[in-house]
Amino acid sequence: MNDFNIAILGCGTVGGGVAKIVLEMADDLNVRAGKRVTLKKILELKPAEAINRFQIPANYFCGGGKALSKEEAGQYIKEILDDQDIDLVVETIGGSNDFIENLAISVCHAGKHLVTANKALLAERGTSIFEAAKINNVSIGYEAAVCGAIPVIKTIKESFTGDRIESISGIMNGTSNYILTMMQREKMGFAEALKLAQENGYAEADPSLDINGGDAGHKLIILIKLAFGLDVSKDELSITGIEGIDKSDIEFATEIDSKIKLICFAEKTNGKVYATVCPMMVKNSNFLAEVSGATNAVRFVNTYSGLHILVGAGAGSSETASSIVADIVFAASHAKNNHEDRHAHVDVEITDALDYKFPYIITFETADIPGVTGIATTSIGKQGINIDTVSHNRHKTDRAIFSIATMPCTLNQIHAAIAGIKEIRPDMLLAEPKIIPILY
Repeated sequence: MNDFNIAILGCGTVGGGVAKIVLEMADDLNVRAGKRVTLKKILELKPAEAINRFQIPANYFCGGGKALSKEEAGQYIKEILDDQDIDLVVETIGGSNDFIENLAISVCHAGKHLVTANKALLAERGTSIFEAAKINNVSIGYEAAVCGAIPVIKTIKESFTGDRIESISGIMNGTSNYILTMMQREKMGFAEALKLAQENGYAEADPSLDINGGDAGHKLIILIKLAFGLDVSKDELSITGIEGIDKSDIEFATEIDSKIKLICFAEKTNGKVYATVCPMMVKNSNFLAEVSGATNAVRFVNTYSGLHILVGAGAGSSETASSIVADIVFAASHAKNNHEDRHAHVDVEITDALDYKFPYIITFETADIPGVTGIATTSIGKQGINIDTVSHNRHKTDRAIFSIATMPCTLNQIHAAIAGIKEIRPDMLLAEPKIIPILY
């Protein structure tokens, strides 16, 4: 049996989980890969925590388990890249700066397969890395970059090769989903739910990327490339986080038989792809409405095979590490030429979010004066928008809050309707109306 040697760069929560699984499952992995999958080196600046947390013998670490300076780490990286016996490098350092991009490219140029969970890197700088892999005929495994333990990437690249994906919708950030679940289930405010998420380890001390939609956006960019062959930058993607969701939104969602979720959505129609990451009011008839806590779920609608839903843990040390180990085994067994995306198209382009038709709920905060609902509905109707439902007014001191749910229309129509309201009654709106899509 031939050897298949790996090195791990970065041994934190995910990298440590990878090392633990590779060491504990050695016999099983050897059988599945048809080769001896051997952990040869781990690079970590401060390995003591990983040694204790994951029970990894110190001799696996560059430097024998002692803390390393950045200069020492750089020399060890060079040794790993020059080592002809190392077949694959796992990158779990994280980040998407020049250093990490150059490191990933260098791994490919060294003739080694690359496995990473780094969604930001692939979403923002993936083109150069995939090109380097193609030139050097090595593979890139990145299942763990999207929804952790859920096999989303392999499903698209392998299971759906005989079909055409029409739309993707999903909950791809566990932190935001946990917060929204607590707001819905426990009637918490946003700040209280965020604090609880941090206390329970679901949110970082700085939760910005999770709650502002950035993390979910990176994942959707990767899926858009795979499913539709379209390179989309983060600037081209419409992204809205959950920071603005409050108790009134939760109440309005309940009124229309829905739950609020941070949704990644992409749909291809007539050669154009509409894509967004934003809070949506998901109808309870849609399975995604019932996905609670930190769980992730991805929903595909295909031309021939119809509806598919993948559900599972989207983060966590062992969960994410298991996806990385699966990519290692795949590379060991038959991953040559697995460097390019096979769902490539040249006839698609991103469409302006303002022109895409979606049902929406518009929440108005107005002065508590007679006729405000009529003024709003009339202005909406003048833009050719059909109204589905109108909520009752929630009166709070000298103001009123109410919502109007529309049938499918464009954001351009809604913006024109709001402009019409401002023209008729400049004193009516106390804040910009909140516009949230409704997902059936």
